[in-house]
Amino acid sequence: MSHPHSNPFGADPSAFLRGLADWGRHAGSMGAHFGPHGRARRGDTRAAILKVLAESPMHGYQIIQELKQRSGGVWTPSAGSIYPTLQLLSDEGLVSAEESGGKKVFSLTDAGRAAVDELAEEPAPWDVAAAVGDCNGLLGLREAGGRLASAVMQVGRSGDRTKIDEAAEILNAARKQVYALLAED
Repeated sequence: MSHPHSNPFGADPSAFLRGLADWGRHAGSMGAHFGPHGRARRGDTRAAILKVLAESPMHGYQIIQELKQRSGGVWTPSAGSIYPTLQLLSDEGLVSAEESGGKKVFSLTDAGRAAVDELAEEPAPWDVAAAVGDCNGLLGLREAGGRLASAVMQVGRSGDRTKIDEAAEILNAARKQVYALLAED
């Protein structure tokens, strides 16, 4: 009879590993959570879109990449926040969209330029995200943990008991090495 805590991953190891992989997969967006309670502040995405479109027309993916670049990689807003915000800005008459090369390219309307003028005194959201930084290097650690979890999931899915046991040994050795780092202080 096995002890209920004998499996360090709980009753469903795949759920644990999926969670760990998600932890790393979303590391690139970690900086987007620079407001209270782990969320971007209300209006940050809106203000950022308006400010970048004031410089040149862009499609949604370009906006995401531009914000990522301007924040030093700390803030990568998701398509799930950019596209609904673009639609809202369009509904409000602040941006217009034109088809170009199979993509919607957004540009500011006169009302959108006026809205940008009202934001002139506020710091750019990407500057706020960059100032917060990557939480003392945790972004890289989180990304590495996610990549490790993905590799572990692939080994687990292989069903090869020998590989699974070897992976467990490697993970146990790595855990000991990480704790040794802490002991050096």
